[in-house]
Amino acid sequence: MADQASNRPALALHVPEPKSRPGDPVDFSEVHLPKAGEQARPDEGSKPEDMKDFAYDLVRVLGEDNKAHGPWDPKLDPDTLRTMLGHMAMVRAFDERMFRGQRQGKTSFYMKCTGEEATSVASSMALASDDMVFPSYRQQGILIVRGYPLIEMINQIYSNAGDKLKGRQLPIMYSSREHSFFSISGNLATQTPQAVGWAMASAIKGDSRIAATWVGEGSTAEGDFHSACTFASVYNAPVILNVVNNQWAISSFSGFAGAERTTFAARALGYGIAGLRVDGNDALACFAAQQWAANRARANQGPTLIEYFTYRAEGHSTSDDPLGYRSAQEREEWPLGDPVMRLKNHLITIGEWDEDRQKAMDLAAAEEVKTTTKQAEKNGILGHGLHHPFHTMFEDVFEELPWHLQEQAAQATRERKIKWPDHHPKDGAGK
Repeated sequence: MADQASNRPALALHVPEPKSRPGDPVDFSEVHLPKAGEQARPDEGSKPEDMKDFAYDLVRVLGEDNKAHGPWDPKLDPDTLRTMLGHMAMVRAFDERMFRGQRQGKTSFYMKCTGEEATSVASSMALASDDMVFPSYRQQGILIVRGYPLIEMINQIYSNAGDKLKGRQLPIMYSSREHSFFSISGNLATQTPQAVGWAMASAIKGDSRIAATWVGEGSTAEGDFHSACTFASVYNAPVILNVVNNQWAISSFSGFAGAERTTFAARALGYGIAGLRVDGNDALACFAAQQWAANRARANQGPTLIEYFTYRAEGHSTSDDPLGYRSAQEREEWPLGDPVMRLKNHLITIGEWDEDRQKAMDLAAAEEVKTTTKQAEKNGILGHGLHHPFHTMFEDVFEELPWHLQEQAAQATRERKIKWPDHHPKDGAGK
């Protein structure tokens, strides 16, 4: 047996490597960009096996001429396009202010979505306001689209006395039942089976609402994602599985999640799910794909997996330095451009916008965020003691608090009053 084994060729393990690292020239030569408008738009009731090409192509609407092309053009009116641009500008202004606040020590953590705004803003605008969304941690644009108050977002980020979640979630992990926005989880891909389960329940009840969930491309390697795909396919769940392929999962490039072998949209094929691959920096394409998938789900034609091919222009979070693992020029070299600029240029090209109005919009967004931030800071910032009463950490779990937790809550309250005697005069005895 030993002699037989010695005649076999040695095995070699393949470890994915990105095309460039810090200091290397940027190489996006493998990115194939079809012309905008070249992609056919299949019927929303098409069988998944008849849609294989859409998992490898790239749905695009906005061309190099800044005009909308082809059958995927959603033909949105100028007012809707300006609203979309305004939401994207607000997201960017909000991100900038919160990032600066973290650097100033006002919060412990923040995550920007620079370069990915269209994947949340445009896509969520294609949904009904009461469709249930199960986001990841970079979809703050959905809340802004749905009118969630900025001050509530900031209170949550600061975990202050105004935080409706009572400091129980990490910063940026929002939740709002009133806005059909499911609680964000720091555990990757948990929201995918939750979304599928919610969609199944909606179908069981004969409701009209569908579910949509967002994950990064790295999260598609999690078991939860594949369980979700199985259940979605088997039970024909009215759900949209949005995969935001921003090229990087923290410092690991997308190849570690399988991008070297195939597209992420192609993962739909093995499950018998309709799959679409979309230009994630094209707001019109993002809207059109989500609208197509939503119509499909409402018609009981089953789930859709959408891959948004985009780029994370900033670090993974405020705890990350992307210069340590990728070229500094990648952001400028990304061939699909910037989603905000592309939508702005489209509106200018069709005569419905101009640079002066864009400057005014950006300034207004920045001022609104600045004013709201100052209001939120009155409720407290990191380390300043203005938080919820200590006893609230024991609430909302038991219908009747056990005796040992009542004692712990009372002790926490006494210690808080000693340390901060002027704060929370209504702090109870831990009941």
